[in-house]
Amino acid sequence: MICLQLILNFIITSAMILLVSLSFSIIYSTTRFFHFAHAVVFTSGAYFAFLFHKLFGFSIFISIPLAIFFSLLLGCLIEKSIYKPLRKKQASPMILLLASLGIYILLQNLISMLFGDDTKSIRSGVVKEGINIFGARITPIQIVIIITAIIVTILIILFYKKTQLGRSMQAVASDRELAEYTGINTNRVILWSFAIGSGLAALAGILVALDVDMTPTMGMNALLMGVVVMIVGGNNIKGMVCAALLLGFAQNFGVWYISSQWKDAIAFVILVLFLLIKPEGFFGKKINKVSI
Repeated sequence: MICLQLILNFIITSAMILLVSLSFSIIYSTTRFFHFAHAVVFTSGAYFAFLFHKLFGFSIFISIPLAIFFSLLLGCLIEKSIYKPLRKKQASPMILLLASLGIYILLQNLISMLFGDDTKSIRSGVVKEGINIFGARITPIQIVIIITAIIVTILIILFYKKTQLGRSMQAVASDRELAEYTGINTNRVILWSFAIGSGLAALAGILVALDVDMTPTMGMNALLMGVVVMIVGGNNIKGMVCAALLLGFAQNFGVWYISSQWKDAIAFVILVLFLLIKPEGFFGKKINKVSI
């Protein structure tokens, strides 16, 4: 049942990458720069959960919401204290990118200093064998990851279509200056995007930690995979779902034929191919420029 196990593995991988990609895309769409400090917000979700559950002794069902809330606050603090002042000074996307990398390095090293570099776990009890499905194995937390990715994707679609804040975020993403002229408070919308995106990133980090444990550096690789999916997906939800499935399929079935050390390289090969052949991504439309 190797084939069925590979199918389950690629679905699990796709679901997790999609969660990270959606969380990053929400912020990127409104700010238009690569917020690489998002990686440490992802990591902070797992470590806040560890702090509350293992060190403070709270129930895991209390620790997870608390961890998401504090990671959400961390993302908002980064926006309010660093990015917003830089935007007021008309900082370029490159300056914001460099600032985000500096924040990532600082906070990732802070996590290492406080918790150590060794692998930590927030799982409780004995590790049990996964559920048997026609010879393939899947754990309860992996089922939760898949269900969570589906629910979050549907909720984000509804959020953009049905809520005033969602429509405002789309307006800012489309044209920030025009959105300001129409009376939209763009700084407030961007702050909300950081809150929602950071909360989703924390949730993804906690789910990863529950599945495979955690280290202080776990966030960057997850973020890079999420960024690949966002670019290949053309930064729209339907495209990102397809891109996550493609990436999960290619990585898991590719590892079956070649060494697992090529897993990340496969993702970037896909990215390069799309940039060369279809740079607008899945379902994207080419922009025709007119010169006068």
